[in-house]
Amino acid sequence: MAKTPAMTPTSTPLAEVLDRATGARRAEVDELVTLHRDLSGAEPVLWAGRILGFGEVEYRYDSGRSGTVPLLAFAPGPKHHTVYLASGFAERWPDLLGQLGPHRASTACLYLSRLEAVDRSVLRELLVRTRGDALSNG
Repeated sequence: MAKTPAMTPTSTPLAEVLDRATGARRAEVDELVTLHRDLSGAEPVLWAGRILGFGEVEYRYDSGRSGTVPLLAFAPGPKHHTVYLASGFAERWPDLLGQLGPHRASTACLYLSRLEAVDRSVLRELLVRTRGDALSNG
C-alpha cells in the first residue's frame, strides 16, 4: 500500500489553527492570511494539520518523484510564524533578507518572531519571487 505524503490537504477546520493564535499574534496571522490570499488568488486550505496553504502547484523531480504542494504557505506558531519560501531563498535573495528585519532562515523556511519589525514590502517581494519560482518550475 502506498504511503500517504505528510504534506497533503486536510479537512481540519481552519479555525482550529487560526484560533491557536491570540492577541497581537492573531492579528499577525490575519495579516499573513490576507497577504498570502492576495498574492495567490486562493483561499487557505489546511495542509498537514498545521500549515495554511494557498493554491497548489505540482512538482516532479528528475528522479520521477512527484507531488502537490501549496503555491504559498505559512504556519502560525506560539513563538514564531513559519513562512515557506522557495528552496535556497537565503542564498538566492540575500539582498532582500538584508532588508527584511529580524528573522531566522533555513533551506525553505523563514521564521518571523513578530511582524512589527519586519518590512512588509520585502516580505511581499519574497512571496512574489517564491510564487514565480513555483509557477515556472511546477
